[in-house]
Amino acid sequence: MVDPSDRHLFINRELSWLEFNDRVLAEARNATLPIHERLKFLSIVASNLDEFFMVRVAGLKQQASGGVAELPADGMLPQEQLTAIAARTHQMVTEQYRVWTRELVPLLSANSLHLLARDELTAEQKSAARQAFQSQVFPALTPLAVDPGHPFPHLRNKSLNLAMVVRRSERRRKRDATETSMAVVQVPSVLPRLVSLPASSGHAFLLLEELISMHASELFPGFAVEQSCAFRVTRNWDIDVDEEESIDLLASIQQELRRRDRGAAVRLELDDSASPFIESVLTGALKLTPTDVYRVRGPLQVSDLTAVSEVDQRPENRVEPFVPVQPSFMKDDSIFAAISQRDLLVHHPYESFDPVVRLLEEAADDPNVLAIKQTLYRTTGDSPIGRSLVRASENGKQVAVLVELKARLDEANNIAWARRMEDNGVHVVYGLMGLKTHCKVTLIVRREGNGIRRYVHLGTGNYNPATARVYTDVSLFTVRTEIADDVTALFNLLTGYSTQPNWKRLAVAPNTLQSKVLELIERETARARKGEPARVLAKMNALVDPVTIRALYAASQAGVEIDLLIRGICCLRPGVPGVSERIRVYSVVDRFLEHARVFAFGTGAATDVFISSADWMPRNFHRRVEVMAPVEDPALKLRLLDEVISIGLKDNVKARQLQPDGTYLPRPLALDGQTIRSQTATLDLVRRQGATASEPVLRHVAAPVVDKTEPRATPGTITAA
Repeated sequence: MVDPSDRHLFINRELSWLEFNDRVLAEARNATLPIHERLKFLSIVASNLDEFFMVRVAGLKQQASGGVAELPADGMLPQEQLTAIAARTHQMVTEQYRVWTRELVPLLSANSLHLLARDELTAEQKSAARQAFQSQVFPALTPLAVDPGHPFPHLRNKSLNLAMVVRRSERRRKRDATETSMAVVQVPSVLPRLVSLPASSGHAFLLLEELISMHASELFPGFAVEQSCAFRVTRNWDIDVDEEESIDLLASIQQELRRRDRGAAVRLELDDSASPFIESVLTGALKLTPTDVYRVRGPLQVSDLTAVSEVDQRPENRVEPFVPVQPSFMKDDSIFAAISQRDLLVHHPYESFDPVVRLLEEAADDPNVLAIKQTLYRTTGDSPIGRSLVRASENGKQVAVLVELKARLDEANNIAWARRMEDNGVHVVYGLMGLKTHCKVTLIVRREGNGIRRYVHLGTGNYNPATARVYTDVSLFTVRTEIADDVTALFNLLTGYSTQPNWKRLAVAPNTLQSKVLELIERETARARKGEPARVLAKMNALVDPVTIRALYAASQAGVEIDLLIRGICCLRPGVPGVSERIRVYSVVDRFLEHARVFAFGTGAATDVFISSADWMPRNFHRRVEVMAPVEDPALKLRLLDEVISIGLKDNVKARQLQPDGTYLPRPLALDGQTIRSQTATLDLVRRQGATASEPVLRHVAAPVVDKTEPRATPGTITAA
């Protein structure tokens, strides 16, 4: 009998995330992609690692130093995790720079985009470089000595710097002078990283740090610069606010943001040419160990290098420009009229985010709209949604907005929006004590005839028009009374004093979401034990919660067919004999970031389908306000099953399948050799069908009854209309 609490049944969360980042790196290696798309993915790998170290590694270091052991289900101690992380990330960084040096740099050169080293410059280019240094760069530089009279400077998180070893020139050396000293020069982030130089053909660039190194002697008159190399420090970037002790949450978070750059260093990225002396000085000053040092053979801060694409507009070097389809109901005179007739579903980014923006814009100016309530977790700096909320308030409507100040890495942006809205009469609240409000919900109260009608928008993604063009998400618009009742109760809970209501249709974390998910899994488990067909389909970003994983294991053992589309972290081990033979896990990494959370329980007409803001993680179930909403319109249920879940499960081009050992392998082609790339197939279908938001894009054929002895389930049959 298998013990469901056996730690070997769980994959470590951090190592699983690193495997996801490796799948992103695989896209940078993909020779079938255009050069600028590959460079984009290489940049994402670097940015992902930045956040991973700033948050996850920083947290583990704090646990290890403090003797705190928050053991995950896999049982790894903090130091054990740090050791495993270091081994995997060193390997990943080596491969990242191999791709850059061996594959992308030659491709860029072949396309007349030349990133030059200082010893490759012609006389003309050296002259242009010197002029650029003197006129644009030198005035912005501040050389900082490091010696007993000049303590090591505090360096900002993720700032690019140069470490320089200097020696006093012979003619000015004093007998008691130190032979060698070190200095630090910060590379100005306000200047372009790529310095354009004259080129006989195409474009030529010199890295800004190379330009500074070329002219380093001008920063230290009377000294010889013996070595110059780039380095970069990553710091603990999480904020720590005691909400119970905080009188003003907004002011407390602002204060913490100012302290962020004083966070402990957690990683040192260092040019591979750096001498042992430089590494020793830096690690000593930053209190880092040798395993925290990542020596790289190439430019640091790879994300800056995507700027090279700005001068190259050749279509063959980039992916086809993407224009989202406008849902057919956008032709209606009023979006309120369209929603009042039927539930509407929009699949982003294949379909435009404009319906969400238009809903708020119409509500702001409609004299019949009495009130608008919305949650804002992340949005753009110049958000049309934020502007609509301000205009609605100016037009005399009651506007209440919950702005989540603790949205990681977006705190400053959210504070700015909170201040702006408050200054314009919007009632701004910051959520419940100790919880992040992560749900994406809008409620609009409108006078119609002799009564009122409530319009609801529920989404799986943020109210962010920018990310809505690159994240796959779904939006549901409805006027269903019971859902509107629940959303009204939710806002009363968020903005005022209220006990937990008896939810009619929604499952809401932290009180009922996990229990609802477990109840639905157990329902399918009970059906399987009776010999009835049973199925669980789920698409999400991460699966971590051990209680839910154990429930899925039990369901698999009972005979439930389980197919999971999980983009990132998955702590469940599929295919373990006697435990999870009937569970299959796939991950799709492609042009768009898979972000929608869609869950289905049951088979045929009895299938219940839900959308949610939440992944199946402890933080979503217990430390956040999240919503899971049923999709009740039969046509929309079928659309989600076919277009969002089933196509993803059939992907054999971009999908990778999770193995029991935690690795991911490409899916084999179908027996007939057919290839299915889910994002391309979905985009083609939406364009071809005209993308109505009220009818399924695909014709759905009900899934066949699956015998419990079958090795895998068939979620549905997809045929083009």
